[in-house]
Amino acid sequence: MTVAILFGSFFLLLAIGVPIGIALGTASLLAIAWIPFLNFDLYALGLVSGIDSFTLIAVVLFTLAGSIMAQGGISRRLIAVAESFFGGAPGDLGTVTIMACLFFAAISGTGSATVAAIGLAMIPALTARGYDRAYSCAMVASAGSLGVMIPPSVVMIVYAVSAQVSVTALFLAGVIPGIAIALALIAYNAWTRRGAPAVRPTGPRRSRLAILNEAKAALLMPVVVLGGIYGGIVTPTESSAVAVVYALAVSVFIYRELPLRDVPKMMLESALLVSAVLVIIGASVAFGRIIALEQLPQALAAAVTDLTQNRYIVLIAAIVLLLIVGTFLETLAAIVILTPVLLPIVTVLGIDPVHFGIVMIVSLAIGFVTPPLGANLFMAAQVGGIPFDAIVRRIFPWIVTMIVALLLIAAWPALSLILPRLFLGYAG
Repeated sequence: MTVAILFGSFFLLLAIGVPIGIALGTASLLAIAWIPFLNFDLYALGLVSGIDSFTLIAVVLFTLAGSIMAQGGISRRLIAVAESFFGGAPGDLGTVTIMACLFFAAISGTGSATVAAIGLAMIPALTARGYDRAYSCAMVASAGSLGVMIPPSVVMIVYAVSAQVSVTALFLAGVIPGIAIALALIAYNAWTRRGAPAVRPTGPRRSRLAILNEAKAALLMPVVVLGGIYGGIVTPTESSAVAVVYALAVSVFIYRELPLRDVPKMMLESALLVSAVLVIIGASVAFGRIIALEQLPQALAAAVTDLTQNRYIVLIAAIVLLLIVGTFLETLAAIVILTPVLLPIVTVLGIDPVHFGIVMIVSLAIGFVTPPLGANLFMAAQVGGIPFDAIVRRIFPWIVTMIVALLLIAAWPALSLILPRLFLGYAG
């Protein structure tokens, strides 16, 4: 009955147009009121703990860095570089956008930050070049999921701890699957744009060397940020502050296109932009805790394994379960709840725990863009300035594309295990 109240009231509130964060909170409060041994402190604690995260600071700071890049001339120069190398090919800026998300994922480690930073720079550029705005937002939201698939990833660390596997092995295992997802998105974009007019470079024609020279300070930004991470100087979250400082220094003192008086306004706008998403994240934690208390994930897992012991069917069933759970439950919470339930089942059937970890993480990452609770969708809608339902109508082909790539990753364990075996001698 509790589950019926929780989901029934939630979908009813969504149907009558209640904002997602309020719908989540109201449904959670109604469910808490129904359960005799709970009080409303559970909701308050979930709301606070959901956003009381050092990692979430990166979302705010990378959003600010993306705004500085967009208004300070950095993004324009990066787009000029991309145009000089990819101009004339169908879907060129779409390919650049997805690759930018792939590269930025190695900086941020979070999906929302990737969507914010790349979306602020690329969605206006894509729209100016003839891309539909809702399509552009859906593209950025989907590619933003790479934030947790490409190492370093907080989600991978949590799985490694929960499953007691090597963090380094899991990081290496995520590289090729993350690239595979990116290539699938690029292929879909190229296919969709195959009949579109080719984009031609605008303005006076210049050599690629001249364009690269003008953009050298912008191109050094990822080198500085990634170098700090992989050199052990800063954490991924601390690197977001490095990104802000570097973007600010380049925009104000090198390119001189951003007046210092505009920075406080940009900081406020970035905070307001992220705040709407943080409310949803906080409310979803309380929502997820009620689901966990009702042991719904465990019940679903038991139902799946009761049907068959075939490893491939069980793996597909686990993927379906994870796709459903990832839609409603915050990713880190889903990892903590489901890993102890699913891992013993799949390992008994001979599925490698590192390989299953990648399958699990990619499946849950697709939940970032699956309505009605996809966090990346809300961030992309905020950044792109479009209604949420507009992006929902364009997201499903991207979801199908990622699921196809996920099935390939699941069916071919070597995609995940080749690098750990090559560099670590992993015997799994």
